[in-house]
Amino acid sequence: MDVRLVFCTCPDTVTAQSLARHLVEQRLAACVNLLPPMQSVYRWQGQIEQAQEVQLLIKTCAERLDALSAAIVQQHPYELPEILVVSPDAGLPAYLDWIRAQTREET
Repeated sequence: MDVRLVFCTCPDTVTAQSLARHLVEQRLAACVNLLPPMQSVYRWQGQIEQAQEVQLLIKTCAERLDALSAAIVQQHPYELPEILVVSPDAGLPAYLDWIRAQTREET
């Protein structure tokens, strides 16, 4: 399966919307879902931190992952943005085809 689901957290809705739009405009993602603000608890630089964040669920293809990751790193305000990639085992074939079509580079 060449389709991937990428998780990425953002510090706020404005940042999440901007990043999501950029990824879709650049055909790096077919779709990006923004989940409602959530509380994250994590260790950063030796300290326990807590922050409200917006979770992005990014649908893309394996061949676009490097470019997608580079775009996230370039656009994201975090020093170390979350980029966690999951390979689905299955999905509706027509939906998977749609993801593939939407993430093809324009020629």
